[in-house]
Amino acid sequence: MGDTLKIAGREFSSRLIVGTGKYRSFQEMARCHAASGAEMVTVAVRRVNLTDRSKESLLDYIDRTRFFILPNTAGCYSAEEAVRTARLAREVGLSNWIKLEVIGDEKTLFPDNPGLIEATRTLAEEGFVVLPYTNDDLVNARKLIQAGASAVMPLAAPIGSGMGVQNVANLRILREMITEAPLIVDAGVGTASDAAIAMELGFEGVLMNTAIAGAEDSEKMARAMKLAVEAGRLAYLAGRIPKKLYATASSPLEGVVR
Repeated sequence: MGDTLKIAGREFSSRLIVGTGKYRSFQEMARCHAASGAEMVTVAVRRVNLTDRSKESLLDYIDRTRFFILPNTAGCYSAEEAVRTARLAREVGLSNWIKLEVIGDEKTLFPDNPGLIEATRTLAEEGFVVLPYTNDDLVNARKLIQAGASAVMPLAAPIGSGMGVQNVANLRILREMITEAPLIVDAGVGTASDAAIAMELGFEGVLMNTAIAGAEDSEKMARAMKLAVEAGRLAYLAGRIPKKLYATASSPLEGVVR
């Protein structure tokens, strides 16, 4: 109760953010969004029909009264290109929020950190709420926040890989050292246990797309991810027991009459 995700003064009851790509149909996408319980969905600006309203668009299948749209700059390989894409999203009325991606390598889709910082600074100065996708580098995360990022979104593994959380140590360092802005795990989640692990590390949220859209039963996976994020968050707030090398009896023998 009252444990909400807060970004730039806006609150969300769900800590799960879902995407709109790779679904087998727009109808399936809409069902998965509903099953996920998410309140924020991310849309690739460069891959959606924004101008010709006579043609079908995935935007037709997103209830704007129910879901907050987070445009993203997927497919942009320079700061200039990402800034132009963000401006387009705002001009057509999607949002002044932007999930910022500036890709530096075509095969790994790892971010171009200098370009990401440059674009973050430019967009923040123009009044955008900037959520940059980045690697798990503490120094770079701090620079993004200094440039005006409202949240930082480090990867858990390469985009779409489904490998799960591969960098627990680095993510723990980020969680311990970054307190000025929310941290949201973005990329690499493959199944529900991955989402739970990310949340158990103390991250404020998880963003995913392929793990749901690519599942054999996407709607069931969306529901699983909803529950996993909730369970992981509760476990983090509850505080886990410490790990020990040796056994500790579940029923202590102290005071037992022999």
